[in-house]
Amino acid sequence: MNSSLSAFEMAVDREVDTCGLKCPLPILRAKRTLNEMVSGQKLRIIATDPGSVGDFQSFARQSGNALLVFSEKMDGIFGFVLQRK
Repeated sequence: MNSSLSAFEMAVDREVDTCGLKCPLPILRAKRTLNEMVSGQKLRIIATDPGSVGDFQSFARQSGNALLVFSEKMDGIFGFVLQRK
């Protein structure tokens, strides 16, 4: 995770908005979308659950998908970019 772009600025292939959802729903929605994507494609996930930061770090390690970057906006909205393995 060493991108100079924030998760909200990076070009992606797909985006999933999970704002308002609590664990495990953001991970489940991301996993379902990643399964529809091809290797190398990028997925942005937008979330409001503060626990999603640790959840997506763990998910990336366990699934083998790369967590390229994550960012937080000042209003408590988190953005994550995962790259499909």
